[in-house]
Amino acid sequence: MPHPLTVIDTNVVVSGLMTDQSESPPFQIVDDMLRGSFSFLLSLDLLAEYRKVLLRPKIKKRHGLSDEEVDTILTQMTTNGMMREPQGVPTKSPDPGDQHVWDLVGIHPNTVLVTGDQALRKMAGKRSTVFSPQEFVEKKFNRE
Repeated sequence: MPHPLTVIDTNVVVSGLMTDQSESPPFQIVDDMLRGSFSFLLSLDLLAEYRKVLLRPKIKKRHGLSDEEVDTILTQMTTNGMMREPQGVPTKSPDPGDQHVWDLVGIHPNTVLVTGDQALRKMAGKRSTVFSPQEFVEKKFNRE
């Protein structure tokens, strides 16, 4: 049962690129993003955050990718995702640091947010459908 649109939080992308466990949900989600297996939204702010976090020295050391390889991966995601820039009055995010993600989720009704951030999941309440990576993979929302 595919879901129409999804926003993948930075922590899922980073986890997916840092693991060599192909059965891990974050790995599967990133792999599906790179293959274009589900519909996901991106914005310039979200891509910038993906890149910024992936290039942090400690994280870069763990995933072992060069700056160019990170850029190639993000370019592939951009090719497969749908670029959208939130407009209008934003709905206040439950976590101010995630306002750009929240704004992106708010573009289309019933958009799913996939995050490993337990606090964000709890704070989201009924505002949006929020899943952990494992829940998302188990529900097969990411399979078209």
